[in-house]
Amino acid sequence: QVQLVESGGGLVQAGGSLRLSCAASGRTFNNDAMGWFRQAPGKEREFVGAIWWSTGIPLYTNSVKGRFTIFRDNAKNTVYLQMNSLKPEDTAVYYCATAPSMASLSSGSWGQGTQVTVSS
Repeated sequence: QVQLVESGGGLVQAGGSLRLSCAASGRTFNNDAMGWFRQAPGKEREFVGAIWWSTGIPLYTNSVKGRFTIFRDNAKNTVYLQMNSLKPEDTAVYYCATAPSMASLSSGSWGQGTQVTVSS
């Protein structure tokens, strides 16, 4: 059974940084994708970015390009979301998810989420 555990959320001032972690367990993920999503209060869930476990190639939604970086440590089965230059509009619960393809992340295995709050 796949288990994903996010950590690293918290309260930060605008312009600050946070690094989120997503530790995965339960099987091997060599050929899977790992994605980050977020959901702010009263808003729909939003795709933030994703990475292939095998290649480490990431992709991002436009609103976070140049500010957020996704990378992974295969030995630790952990994917990270480095968030810099944070803005109040980045405030949300952040989730990680894994699936065999990026297109199927929404229906894959999900973590419990971690709260990120950016104060102005």
